[in-house]
Amino acid sequence: MMNHYRDIIKAPIITEKTSAIAEDGRSYVFKVDTKANKTEIKQAIEKIFNVKVESVHTINVKPKKKRVGRYTGMTSKYKKAIVKLAEGSSIDLN
Repeated sequence: MMNHYRDIIKAPIITEKTSAIAEDGRSYVFKVDTKANKTEIKQAIEKIFNVKVESVHTINVKPKKKRVGRYTGMTSKYKKAIVKLAEGSSIDLN
C-alpha cells in the first residue's frame, strides 16, 4: 500500500482522445504512479473525489525518442488509468 492517495493519482490527462473517452460522462483518464495497481487506484479515486468506481483499466506508456537540435533523449514513462464511475457519479475536473 502506498503512503497517500495523492501520491497515487498524479494528474488528470485532458486531450482530444481522452475527451472522446469521457463523452459518456462516466469515464476519466488519470496519470498515476507507475507502481500503483488497479485496487490502489480505485481506492484513491474513491477517497479523493468521493465517488463510486465501477472499473479501472491501466496502460503503461513507454518513453518515446525526442531530439532538440543535435541532442537526443527520451520522454519519461508513465502509467495511465482509465477509470469508469458507477451510474450517477461524476467528477468535476475544472
